[in-house]
Amino acid sequence: MLLNTPICDFGWKAPDFTLKDPDDNSYTLSEQLGDKGLLIAFICNHCPYVQAIADRFVDDVKELQAQGINVLAVMSNDYRYVEIDSPPFMKRYAKEKGFTFPYLVDEDQSVGRAYNAVCTPDFFGFNKYGELQYRGRIDDAAMGNPSNRTKELVNAMKQISQTRKGPEHQTASMGCSIKWS
Repeated sequence: MLLNTPICDFGWKAPDFTLKDPDDNSYTLSEQLGDKGLLIAFICNHCPYVQAIADRFVDDVKELQAQGINVLAVMSNDYRYVEIDSPPFMKRYAKEKGFTFPYLVDEDQSVGRAYNAVCTPDFFGFNKYGELQYRGRIDDAAMGNPSNRTKELVNAMKQISQTRKGPEHQTASMGCSIKWS
């Protein structure tokens, strides 16, 4: 089912969490909030919307990381329902795509629910205080040709890192619904 994300709730405080990657390494949100902010991306392996943007996302993340902005990806789907989203497939997908950021398993879906994540991809851009400043799409290319795109997510995160405030105008991300248990 195709869904759009809600508009950004500016200043909403990120609930802390600790999640593990498929190799059992733990990551805690409060430890990932850097001076330049944090991007949390709710993604999965099987969604055609995520697959369409995956290469762009990986490139954009490298650009953000070079600016000192931290990134976490969270997989909240019930992988018993969609096996290709299970941890072994997450690990393989991350390697194939060249992820330079942790890809975390939200086993009990509590993080996805706490963040009111609705679809994959669903991007949350936080300032260094853990205040939400961006909830929008990656760019204006959608599922089309990305050769001449506006990097809305990159631009927003750079603005957040410099001013601690996100852009006033944001366009919702769209994607597949999260598969809740």
